[in-house]
Amino acid sequence: MRRVGTRDDRGRSPPRAGRSRRRTRAADRAAERDDGAATDARGMGAKDDDKTRFTAVFRELADGLVQDEIDDQQVKIAVEWIKRMIDYNVPHGKLNRGLAVVDGVRALKAAKNETVGEEELKRAMVVGWCIEFLQAYFLVADDIMDESVTRRGQPCWYRQPDVKMTAINDGILLEMMLYKCLKKYCKGLECYADLVELFHDVTYQTASGQLIDLITAPIGVVDLSKYTMEAYMRIVTYKTAFYTFYLPAACAMRLCGVKDEAAYEKANEICIKLGQFFQIQDDYLDCYGDPEVIGKIGTDIQDNKCGWLVVQALLKCTDEQRKIIEENYGRADAECEKKIKALYVDLDLEATYKKYEEESYADLRSIMESQKVLPEGLFGAMLAKIYKRQK
Repeated sequence: MRRVGTRDDRGRSPPRAGRSRRRTRAADRAAERDDGAATDARGMGAKDDDKTRFTAVFRELADGLVQDEIDDQQVKIAVEWIKRMIDYNVPHGKLNRGLAVVDGVRALKAAKNETVGEEELKRAMVVGWCIEFLQAYFLVADDIMDESVTRRGQPCWYRQPDVKMTAINDGILLEMMLYKCLKKYCKGLECYADLVELFHDVTYQTASGQLIDLITAPIGVVDLSKYTMEAYMRIVTYKTAFYTFYLPAACAMRLCGVKDEAAYEKANEICIKLGQFFQIQDDYLDCYGDPEVIGKIGTDIQDNKCGWLVVQALLKCTDEQRKIIEENYGRADAECEKKIKALYVDLDLEATYKKYEEESYADLRSIMESQKVLPEGLFGAMLAKIYKRQK
């Protein structure tokens, strides 16, 4: 199934047969605007400090959750387990989703010539960590379903000898912990109910995307008739776009008191495009990225992934080329993988991707700059982080 995490934080089981898985001057100027937007949104000196402060907030949240168990007279072995489980699964990623809430609050405040107060900043960080707890839950479940071996440079949680399928319950606990944190730090806010509803909605959307992914490419079955652009875009929108881009943006909007539904509709439109752009990059990097940079050897071909490249290949290929795909895609065989990659070269899919990348970037810039309901900086920082990324 398609990864919930990012390209460099994921390890996988040894693949097996049938397993489910030019830049113009104008673009240069646009990228410079993005870089400026990211810096302006964060404020002078804030960028270097945020991650340190963000990490300190995690420690407060984690310690608080453990103390809640002690206060509830939880048995000692369960307290120790919960502490270990949180520390193992939550704080070790890039933290881009959580920090995007902080970026977003700064951008929205800056648009009104306001500064972010200390209490507002901490609250944004708490909500950011709620997204990271949700991410941890998704990853624990994802690793079990994908039978992955490593995650973020360490063995997957369920691979711990004393954990195994207890990880399913731990995932549920991780999800519920985000609501405990929301309740503790945000319950008195006018936007509290909206935040809870937002997390519920996005969790459901992500699970829906997961379902399509699982039934499109189940383990042991290669059915290329299911690999349509419609199915692919639905998977990446629901599996990636909503919780990776829309959730941080919408949380920042709620925290800043944005109530205009048109603003949320526009944010949703932009974030969906950002998410699609991000995942298509991910699929491209799996095949064309440098393993030393992306942190792993790509396995999407052998893992039978319904990915952008194979969908493009199926749209472009001749009957004879389709036969090559049918005979070699999703096979745990290096020679089969080489044949698929050779076909991608014959179909010039790298050029197809480069064209898509520039067109999508220009489209995103146009939408961001033409809309008036939200500050451009809310999304500029996100785009700046992913445009031309190498991992």
